[in-house]
Amino acid sequence: MTQNIRSQKNRPVAGRPGVFSRFIPARLRNVWRDALSLLLALGDRRTPALARLIALGALLYTVSPIDLIPDDVPFIGYGDDLVIVPMLLAFAARSLPPEVLALSRFRADQFASRRRWLVPAILSAAVLLSVALAYLVFRVMGAALGSMT
Repeated sequence: MTQNIRSQKNRPVAGRPGVFSRFIPARLRNVWRDALSLLLALGDRRTPALARLIALGALLYTVSPIDLIPDDVPFIGYGDDLVIVPMLLAFAARSLPPEVLALSRFRADQFASRRRWLVPAILSAAVLLSVALAYLVFRVMGAALGSMT
């Protein structure tokens, strides 16, 4: 019994664990899998309109500049996005019929096992872009301050 629980707890969510999966918490991998599952389920005719509307609302809330807590507030500005969006996605996934959810999770697991490089590539690109942006900002600020003296 305990061996079965241990094997389920350490079981990877999507395929074999990659190099970067050790650094990503299991709950975050589950949120990613469920978001991808919901995206794949939206194309299914059996997906109810309520699930489609909730998923659209989560997407709009993510890209909308209007938030409960403005993103400019340090440390907690993105906190509402990190709480509300997964909550909306989980609610939308629960409103799916079980067979649609099972099929979309299977397809999401297949996609994730074939595209293990995608998340590290996106994170690397985000880091490189932020470093380049910070360099440009400091360069412009330095030029502006240098011309003032």
